[in-house]
Amino acid sequence: MASLNVGNLGEYLREQRRNAQLSLRQLADAAGVSNPYLSQIERGLRKPSAEVLQQVAKALRISAETLYVRAGILDAERDRDEVETRAVILADPTLTERQKQVLLQIYESFRKENGFEIARADTADQDGRAAREARDTDDAQDTDAPGPRTVDGADAGPQQTAS
Repeated sequence: MASLNVGNLGEYLREQRRNAQLSLRQLADAAGVSNPYLSQIERGLRKPSAEVLQQVAKALRISAETLYVRAGILDAERDRDEVETRAVILADPTLTERQKQVLLQIYESFRKENGFEIARADTADQDGRAAREARDTDDAQDTDAPGPRTVDGADAGPQQTAS
């Protein structure tokens, strides 16, 4: 069977698995894939889907984005800086999982603030989106506003009616 140009991915996965001190069978079980399939991925004979890569990354506790780039799913040049930053944060053994997630959320907010698209392949910042949607809904439903407002949204005072 010919290699599908995923040898680099397979070699990287094997290296990460060995660093995590996991057998092929242990990683396959943790990722929810078959042992032969994972072996074929490591040998460069199969090209896994993004979903399988995400499961393997989670089992190895590494960045799924890094695997996506190595598999050719993400554009390495365009997304390289972001992927590397995420990988460093996620690989830091001195941080808790919660701290890693908070750092990633802060990083994303700064990128958005500076006009950069987030090139995440997994999910967007769902908590932030939900909060914005809730706030927007509250603003839209605010029909008890006490009279006119200034240009900056401040209360302009009570309306006066002619008597």
